[in-house]
Amino acid sequence: MIEKILGEHEKLPALAGVHGTTGYEWMNAITQALVEGKGLEPLDEIWRQISNRSPRIAPVLKEGKRRVLETLLTSEFTVLWRLLARIANGHYSTRDFSADSLRQALELYVLHFPVYRTYLTASGPTPHDRALIAHTIERARADWFAADEGIFDFLQDALTMDLIKPGRAAHSAPRVRRFAQKVQQFTGPMMAKSLEDTTFYRYHRLLALNEVGGDPAAKALSIDAFHQMMRKRANESPHGMTATATHDTKRGEDARTRIMALAEIPGEWTSAVSRWKVLNAPHLLVDGEFRAPSATSEYMLYQALLGAWQPDDPDFLARMQAYALKASREGKQETSWLNPNQAYEAGVKTFLERILDRSRSAEFLNALETLARRLSLLGALNSLSQLTLKATLPGVPDFYEGTEFWDFSLVDPDNRRPVDFAARASALAALDTPDWGRLVQEWPDGRLKLAWTRHLLRLRSELPDVFTQGNYLPLETSGPHRDHVIAFARQWERDAVIVVAAKSFAPFTEVGRVWPSANAFDGAVSIKGYVTDAGENELRLSTLFRHLPVASLKAKVVAASRPARKRVRA
Repeated sequence: MIEKILGEHEKLPALAGVHGTTGYEWMNAITQALVEGKGLEPLDEIWRQISNRSPRIAPVLKEGKRRVLETLLTSEFTVLWRLLARIANGHYSTRDFSADSLRQALELYVLHFPVYRTYLTASGPTPHDRALIAHTIERARADWFAADEGIFDFLQDALTMDLIKPGRAAHSAPRVRRFAQKVQQFTGPMMAKSLEDTTFYRYHRLLALNEVGGDPAAKALSIDAFHQMMRKRANESPHGMTATATHDTKRGEDARTRIMALAEIPGEWTSAVSRWKVLNAPHLLVDGEFRAPSATSEYMLYQALLGAWQPDDPDFLARMQAYALKASREGKQETSWLNPNQAYEAGVKTFLERILDRSRSAEFLNALETLARRLSLLGALNSLSQLTLKATLPGVPDFYEGTEFWDFSLVDPDNRRPVDFAARASALAALDTPDWGRLVQEWPDGRLKLAWTRHLLRLRSELPDVFTQGNYLPLETSGPHRDHVIAFARQWERDAVIVVAAKSFAPFTEVGRVWPSANAFDGAVSIKGYVTDAGENELRLSTLFRHLPVASLKAKVVAASRPARKRVRA
């Protein structure tokens, strides 16, 4: 396993002894599979109105990269373009390229580079890396307005090390190799600083999608596409990790699933934000065109409040103020770590203090609490599905400390607070035989999540080969609510586990007002080819979801339908 962040559409190269990454890409896949796709387009429009710009992420990321180049990574970038200039000066065929032109060309390449890095070795690039470099060069060339486009041919040859192939002009081989390898070492932190630590704090269309390795402007992943992705993973990288929370994620895994639910109520969310902006306008710090928080940051804070909402936490205000300060500085617009704007930061701190003070903002807090309660229920249901998928999909599930109960933490250092392990141990000791009905009634205390986690991990322990070696087989669903269900089987030899997880819960819960009853779900899952205790070829959702809107059942494979045993990497 390697600590590696894969961006959207970035593939991990084959590396000796490496089974996979720490799992950020699968966290984002699960989120995109569970989020309500029909609500994302309205959220695009809300964000367009608030930010006064297109919901496209590319311009925001490009601006973020430019800001990072001009501030945080200026010295490292200067080393690179000066090395490129020395390479160019080493031969008469390229020494006419000016240092300034080389700097601009390399800057355009970096601005357009779409992933974290390439993986060149001293022997050259892989075909995938060669294609990636060529694609980026073409995008950079399209932004070039100077006369000599030949500079990009030279840059591409330097990046691929074609410049020192036999028969080429005699450029310095050590310098070219050093340049190509240093560029790929530079683009990784460049992307991290520009995307995760800048763009994520400027682009707030739906904060649930602003996660490490993710795309804040991503569309929902269809159930069929998700199945296809997981079948491929089972065949190619079944032993990589699957994370839903780490020390570096931007918010707790259950805060994320609460915010995810906003995509199910975009109209109501729009109305709520419009009302809250009016109610809280007197608490803004306004001086001419200066306002704190900015309109986009105010929108971000409302989402963050709903995700982290814990009114009984005496430290809640201080935690939110610390989060707002970090988010503002990371965004590098109104303030930054290098050049703090004390007036702006004080205005944001005061804004939060006032809107969370019931003596000043009772109407707002009542409205916030009402919506937060409903999102809490929807988020808890989303969390059970997220947990079920993480624990049963191909891969090794990773459980970050403190997430055994509901995890509503904010970005670090909030997600690194001490964990009360004694409370968790005590709760676990009482859950040996769970009373699911009672746990559902008392779901806010988090023991339901702990009990379901234990159930899933026991299942993995009882059938280890199914989960470490087994196939991933999508199951056919039918009925009016088939689009609200992700169903699949994990199978090894004659052993199998049937997994079913519901999604988009608003229609079954009176939009977050009541826990869904089993009879609210109308549909069935075909298990033809499997034998369960139910002894039927299909399972009704109302039966599967008798206790919870997630299910995992042991099954046996009918011998005649058993597929050929697949060979899995050790």
